[in-house]
Amino acid sequence: MPLVEIEISIQTAVVPDAIIDFLSEAEARIRHYLENSPCTALGFVPSHFEKVYHALHAITDENLACGTSLCEWGSGFGVVASLASMLGFMAYGIEIEQDLVEASRRLADDFGLPVEFVQGSFIPAGAEALAQEAYVDNNSVFPWLINDAEEGYKKLQRGLNEFDIVFAYPWPGEDYLFKSLFEEYAAEGALLMTYDYPQTIRVLRKQSELAAGA
Repeated sequence: MPLVEIEISIQTAVVPDAIIDFLSEAEARIRHYLENSPCTALGFVPSHFEKVYHALHAITDENLACGTSLCEWGSGFGVVASLASMLGFMAYGIEIEQDLVEASRRLADDFGLPVEFVQGSFIPAGAEALAQEAYVDNNSVFPWLINDAEEGYKKLQRGLNEFDIVFAYPWPGEDYLFKSLFEEYAAEGALLMTYDYPQTIRVLRKQSELAAGA
């Protein structure tokens, strides 16, 4: 099933105080982590969280999602999943690094947010060949794609096809893999929201072949 780009109207409206307080604390913790964990932080690059918040807000305002569940791939500190929770989503995150999973849980707990984070891979069972291809094609620069970690969906007891929105921040070269995974395993009508360089939000909807040809 093809992926169709969806235009969203991102309004830079006033950000609520609760969001500002959360982002201020999240960014302080991320700075501390990056300064003190240089080895394990190599694959972790945070997105522009306020811009992502406005995009999520636009999706809710325009009723673009089929439902209210969101999964953050490579969730890091879980900031996007937590922002989604603050907007009324049932939010989840999958992260390969255990220390980041623990940090995301602490952050969400400190703000009373009911977000579930698990350590594991966001590569679904059966999609290993796609991940291997991306790993080889990019000269092995994405070691987190090839590992023996259990898939996160099993720990969440939810399949990728049960999420209405997936958020991801692909490295250059990863975007093809992310779109391929989503096209193959996500539910029809689900949204793939990516934060792409340079600070661009893209939203793609998985559409049926019939709808695409209409």
